[in-house]
Amino acid sequence: MEVLLNNVWMALTTPNQDLVNASGFPLMLIESYLSLLLFCNILDLKISTKQKILYVILTSCEGFLSLKFLLPPYNTFANFIFITLVVYKLFNLGWLKSFFATILPPIIFGLLGLLISSPYIAILHITAEDLVSIPIYKMTYNIIMYVLVFLILLIIKICNLNINFLEDINTKNKGIIFANLVLGFLTLIIQSFITFFYIDILPVIITFLSFITLLLYFCISLYSLTSLMKLTQTTKKLQSAEEYNNTLRVLHDNVRAFKHDFDNIVTTIGGYIRTNDMKGLENYYIQLEDDCQRVNNLYILNPEVVNNDGIYNLLTKKYNEADSKNIKVNISFLLDLDKLNMKIYEFARILGILLDNAIEASDECEEKVINLTFRNDLKNNRQLLIVENTYSDKNIDTEKIFEKGVSGKENHTGLGLWEVRKIVKKNKNANLFTSKSNKFFSQQLELY
Repeated sequence: MEVLLNNVWMALTTPNQDLVNASGFPLMLIESYLSLLLFCNILDLKISTKQKILYVILTSCEGFLSLKFLLPPYNTFANFIFITLVVYKLFNLGWLKSFFATILPPIIFGLLGLLISSPYIAILHITAEDLVSIPIYKMTYNIIMYVLVFLILLIIKICNLNINFLEDINTKNKGIIFANLVLGFLTLIIQSFITFFYIDILPVIITFLSFITLLLYFCISLYSLTSLMKLTQTTKKLQSAEEYNNTLRVLHDNVRAFKHDFDNIVTTIGGYIRTNDMKGLENYYIQLEDDCQRVNNLYILNPEVVNNDGIYNLLTKKYNEADSKNIKVNISFLLDLDKLNMKIYEFARILGILLDNAIEASDECEEKVINLTFRNDLKNNRQLLIVENTYSDKNIDTEKIFEKGVSGKENHTGLGLWEVRKIVKKNKNANLFTSKSNKFFSQQLELY
């Protein structure tokens, strides 16, 4: 037994590249899982256990193979590209979020490496070569690193340090964020290489100052990023407030007009009743109901009801466009957009395209009507968006309209519904059903 323990101790405390390589894959599994926890907590992502397992296995295997068969720095870039693709496909994120999720863990691990490597080597009186070739030093170093990452995760959870990216930020801001992240990542890689190769020469104070400098850079960058996000959100809220003020003004004018005409309305109804003109009363009621519905629509177009600034602005704009063309729009909104089962950016694109088509089609009809419904179908555990509109072309092919380049309108590319189908296919929990009757053309989006 004593001989066995001595052999084990010798294997751990002397250069042993085979043992170091053997421990590489288990350490990659741990590092991959910690990386997953880091970006999920910071980006506030809700993912399934299956997605977690797939991410850890795929990234660990790729990392192990690239380390074995590719030389630095090519293996680093291969890891980066592969992980970005995995995050993009597996978690259904946008490219900017996927890039951020990929680059965030290496930045944190790199900063911690700069912080602890020099003191670790100095305290144990070893060389950088000993650190990477003697198993006990390498394992201890990794354990310290993982403990620190775990402490960072606790701080993130306790302080609720989340970054909520807006999917619909403009291209210029996306470019600024992307360039900032790339430059920061490259700076960290260069600094890490310099530290590793000259760690035996550089004093501890120099590596510590390097760590502080990089940490300040990333903190300032993060602060700037957060400020940019807040500015974008504030701009959208101001736009919503402006739209809401316009809606309130129109609503106020309609209510005042309705109140002013109230006596005349009652007198007119009384005239129909006294002469027993039920047909005339029915026609008058239908016209009166249209006015009431218009006031009701304006009441629904309220940021407290449509609880997303982007969707609220879109609906208000499209409603005013339809109203200017004398199209009657009936809106029913019974949906919490904060709990929408689709990215709001993609939902807005679908809604905008469907409303544009509905406005153009109904504008060609003698009876111009659009029925717009947002609701929860609790019985079937789904969310519904239903857009119905009157239409003139009764021979329209409900399948062919989704083909690329197909359009029944002049000077149109025919890409709208093709884009809608692409988005729906991308979301496995979404279905789109197209139907038509003698009066209405209907598009029903279902989100499970």
